[in-house]
Amino acid sequence: MTIPDHARGYDGFTGRIGRSEAESEPAWPAEVRARPGAPNIIVVLVDDMGFSDIGPYGSEIPTPHLDALAARGIVSTNHHTTPVCSPARAALLTGLNPHRAGYGSVANSDPGFPNLRLSLADDVLTLPEILRESGYATHAVGKWHLAKDSRLGPDADRSSWPLQRGFDHYYGSLEGLNSFFHPNQLVRDNTVDPVIEYPEDFYVTDALTDTAVSWIKDLRAHDAEKPFFLYFAHIAMHGPLQVKDEDLPRGELDYARGWDVVREQRFARQQELGLFGPDVRPARRNSEPGYDVPPWDELDPGRQRRFARYMQVYAAMVRTVDDSLGRLLDTVEQLGELDNTIVVFTSDNGGTAEGGPEGTRSYFAEFVKFADGIGPDGWEGDVDHPEELIGTARLGVHYPRGWGQVSNTPFRFYKGQTFAGGVRVPFVLSWPAGLPGARGVREQFSFVTDVAPTLLDLARVPTPAERHGLPAQERDGVSQRAAWSDPAAPSARTRQYSEFRGHRGFYRDGWKLLSLHGRGDDPLAPRWQLFDNRADPAETTDLAEHHPDLVAELAAEWEHEAWRNTVFPLVIDGSARNPAERRLADPVRLLPGTPVLERYRSAKLVQYRDFRVDIDVDLADGAEGVLVAHGDALGGYLVYVEDGAVVLGYNAYGRYAEARTGRVAPGRRAVSLTATVRPNLRWDLAIGVDGAEAAVLPDRVQLIGMAPWTGISVGLDARGPVAWELRERRGVFPYSGALHAVTYTPEAIGVPSDDIDRLQQEAEEEAD
Repeated sequence: MTIPDHARGYDGFTGRIGRSEAESEPAWPAEVRARPGAPNIIVVLVDDMGFSDIGPYGSEIPTPHLDALAARGIVSTNHHTTPVCSPARAALLTGLNPHRAGYGSVANSDPGFPNLRLSLADDVLTLPEILRESGYATHAVGKWHLAKDSRLGPDADRSSWPLQRGFDHYYGSLEGLNSFFHPNQLVRDNTVDPVIEYPEDFYVTDALTDTAVSWIKDLRAHDAEKPFFLYFAHIAMHGPLQVKDEDLPRGELDYARGWDVVREQRFARQQELGLFGPDVRPARRNSEPGYDVPPWDELDPGRQRRFARYMQVYAAMVRTVDDSLGRLLDTVEQLGELDNTIVVFTSDNGGTAEGGPEGTRSYFAEFVKFADGIGPDGWEGDVDHPEELIGTARLGVHYPRGWGQVSNTPFRFYKGQTFAGGVRVPFVLSWPAGLPGARGVREQFSFVTDVAPTLLDLARVPTPAERHGLPAQERDGVSQRAAWSDPAAPSARTRQYSEFRGHRGFYRDGWKLLSLHGRGDDPLAPRWQLFDNRADPAETTDLAEHHPDLVAELAAEWEHEAWRNTVFPLVIDGSARNPAERRLADPVRLLPGTPVLERYRSAKLVQYRDFRVDIDVDLADGAEGVLVAHGDALGGYLVYVEDGAVVLGYNAYGRYAEARTGRVAPGRRAVSLTATVRPNLRWDLAIGVDGAEAAVLPDRVQLIGMAPWTGISVGLDARGPVAWELRERRGVFPYSGALHAVTYTPEAIGVPSDDIDRLQQEAEEEAD
């Protein structure tokens, strides 16, 4: 029969509709399936790992699983990325140049320009979206850092969260870094994991790996053929450097030799491996102010011992990354799919100098610097904790930048700069079934934007023309299939710009034009240096004076590409924020049972200002526990009741102190915590009971920048412990009496705005 015109709900149905089932013919929509034999794809992205930190690139650190991966595939010596994290992740997942994608810097600011939108636009297609449309399962674990730090709470616009950008499942940290033992916040799919206390054996690299392995097994239990894309974005090797006690001995690799010897030996191995020819010279030790590294032999024995311990922790962490890869690939091999799985291993940027010249045992304190580059009077950038705690859950540490230079052997400079040390990273690719002849070293130039189009080319997956009804932005990346298949093939890319906070670079046909941006420099007048990347990959000999015409030509091309890729305006300090964020500093009343308040919202209530916390509580006989806590082992404060007294605990980047009232009579009490700003980034702290001051902690350094890291919890000390000894005695110590409410009232900002801008810039840039 003919369906009448007024009928509804039958549009697009391809069967036949009658008034009864007997008169009708069913039809089912076609299921989206990948082509037969489509490969799985695994992309492992490590954070802040330099060029030489793994075995295939000359490291002394044992990485057997990476060695095996490299033996099955290619090792690129000329793969480039962006100087810092968020831009690299945006470029890798979209194939767009980072500024065009809206990520000219890290997702910890919001200055209000198109190149720093710090969220993916509606017309930007991502690799997982494209693969999912072609029948792939898509999974992501680990570090995301493509959502603004002001958009991480339950009220957030999730348009740049993983599930909204093409992933079926996600587990990890949306932020730029995290504790490895007590993450401040982890997200499953679209929801914050409500964990209060992590298991005693929790270690985030293990948890990410467990999740990824489980997803792969679960998929295969339900569908034997559906290919998967796994994006494994490690939180390692980002600081704070922490490793399990049982893994620490695996990093004992005689780092007492010092960074000069280790760097020399790594370069010798790189030449043995054929990564560089016999005529290539490594860069000398960095000597520029703010980047300089002293000779190891000039350090006193105490520094040598402590600095070697930092590197031992780092090496042990590298081994946990290799272990993780081994577990993933073993799972795929057990399923019989390893040969038909494309595996990529790379890093988001080069090794870092964020530990400064001395390293730090108080990670968040290291970033406190004013406009003159130093901290306020009395500030400890490296709180003097016992050395045996380095690498443990109790401290947040990072190695001194001498080891960062080793990480980037044989190059100059570090993460954050456009020189090779910041942007030239390991890149290993293996696909035995699809590229059986692709083995050995590749020297062709490639850029992080090329990863997505190459993977799509290898998997023979088409790219849709639209996203959500909008014409999709054109990709900047190109497929490197030919170059990565054949060492004699030319690179598909001959030129590429780079920029980060005034640091600039431009590559063309083997020439590299580079410029460092120093504090106080004119951002419109770069001091260009020129290098022949083919003969001098370590950028040791500046040829700018010998080729002024070429410098001018390449500088003009950089300018052209900058306009073409939304690089302008050059944002140097990046401290501006959307005025809409001011609401995050509004007073808030928190009830017992409120989930841990998101970190950024929590920080806005207390940082750089006077503030007051009012606690409405029944202090019944015998009632004990935490009333409010904010922070963790790397810095924070808490108020708790024990033995009839109210106790204020304050953790100044690991230096802990308490003030205790006398016994408080039972009854409903108004307990308060007040903080009053003093000069030199300090607070006077006081506990009040029913309006009367009852205990004080005067003249304490403020928690600023990225601290407190864990957000506010009410009625217990959730996740990372503010007071380590208290956690060992009482656990998260939930309050056993009646707690009615905790109210935060932010008051006057007491730190000069210029200082705040500089402090925030340092914290956001270095803690990316």
